[in-house]
Amino acid sequence: MTDRTMRAAVLDGTGGIDIRNLPVPRPAADEVVIAPVGTGVCGTDLHLASGEYPHGRFPVVPGHEFAGYVTAVGSDVSTFAEGDYVGVNPNISCGVCTWCRRGATNLCVNILPVGVAVDGSVAEFVAVPARITFPLDERITHRAAPLIEPFACVLHALERVPDWKDQELVIFGAGSIGLMAVILGNAEGATGIRVVEPNPARREAAAQLGALQAVSSVDELDRDVFDLALDASGHPVAIENAISVLGPRGRLVQMGVAAPTASVPLLPYEVFAKELSIIGSNSLAEKYGESAERMVELQGELEGLVTSTFGIEDYAEAMAAATRPDQIKVQIVN
Repeated sequence: MTDRTMRAAVLDGTGGIDIRNLPVPRPAADEVVIAPVGTGVCGTDLHLASGEYPHGRFPVVPGHEFAGYVTAVGSDVSTFAEGDYVGVNPNISCGVCTWCRRGATNLCVNILPVGVAVDGSVAEFVAVPARITFPLDERITHRAAPLIEPFACVLHALERVPDWKDQELVIFGAGSIGLMAVILGNAEGATGIRVVEPNPARREAAAQLGALQAVSSVDELDRDVFDLALDASGHPVAIENAISVLGPRGRLVQMGVAAPTASVPLLPYEVFAKELSIIGSNSLAEKYGESAERMVELQGELEGLVTSTFGIEDYAEAMAAATRPDQIKVQIVN
């Protein structure tokens, strides 16, 4: 019997992007096969394509922000059936290392991210373990469902700073993650949200989503100090500026992905004198389920962040579009 084939994008880790015919995956005993309805393109994918992302294993089919319908289930899977509408937490953790035992599966030392270290969803079908798969409410649109994963990253980031809802928040970067933080902050009743973003189109998007102020530089902010800063850009200058605007006991949440060799100047005396906290936030941890629940109520605003869609065959064009200043979130639709 001849194996069925599917179309998929394949990265070689040196900048090459090929569209190939690959065998349709068959589920292992503990897996489900999903036909994606959509996949988000994010900064991780851009780093992955050039071989700059540490967990990348090549060749690999990219795509880790996705949802779709189950088309096949493994022999040991009883929690899902063909036709189920599902989403995926793309981090396959080992479950036995120190960090997994502590519940920080995003820090698993043996982590295998879908679409990074194992084949992902920029394909007609993708196989994933059933244990990282979540049922989705049918009210969640196909456009909104792939946003559950990045929104979960924002939920995790703000969970890293308890009691943030009554504090002044400044966000650096108004890409999709920064704008999701604006949406979440407003939904949670943040005291005042300001955004620093050099791109005028993105500043306008932040203002439309309810940011109290959206400016091109810290010099334009109407406050000198803030309780909480969130960097969603990964740019060293933005991170340096975020630290500079923190007041006493101010906290920086660093969730933007900086280059591994990037550095910023830091004055230890200022950290001491102000009792500052610099807190990292990596990926989504265990927030996918909560994100899926929140998506039902917030999808109206969140799906507005999708600015362009492409097919699998046009993945290289989609990646190029994701770098353009007029784009916020680019998706691949099947």
